Amino acid sequence: MRSSLLVASLITLALLAGCGSQPPAPEQAAAGVESRTPGPVTSTSPVDTASTDPYSLAALKDPKSPLSKRSIYFDFDSYAIKDEYQTLIGHHAQFLIKNPQMKMLIQGNADERGSREYNLALGQKRAEAVKKALVLLGVKEAQLEAVSLGEEKPVCLDASEECWAKNRRGDMLYSGEF
Repeated sequence: MRSSLLVASLITLALLAGCGSQPPAPEQAAAGVESRTPGPVTSTSPVDTASTDPYSLAALKDPKSPLSKRSIYFDFDSYAIKDEYQTLIGHHAQFLIKNPQMKMLIQGNADERGSREYNLALGQKRAEAVKKALVLLGVKEAQLEAVSLGEEKPVCLDASEECWAKNRRGDMLYSGEF
């Protein structure tokens, strides 16, 4: 009796399992293909650079913008800003005034001549000179920080006047670059 009940249960389960299977899905029609043959190019219009804001954030990365120039070079043993850099400082001042959320770190550098202490002091005076010029043009002092790197960050390692001249500078870095 028990075995016949077991056989009946197995047959029932096999029938239920057979009924539970689904018929195969009908095949779907193939997707249509569009013809995408490129048409002739009639003309291209030049980029309108006149409408681009020269003091936008994009101008910082535009090599044609004066804002891409970030170094002020100094004479030997001097922290006076040369006249040739006044326009460049003016552009950076306008950028900072129009973008008050931006901050600038000014790094003062010196060449390898002189003692370590002297070069640190000279680098600080160079950084402060650039900061002062920017403040005089209307930049908020809270946007600016001046530090000295002394002779620790040279861009040129040769012992020549040309190379030393490249290392006597103040570098201007914006938020996100320092």
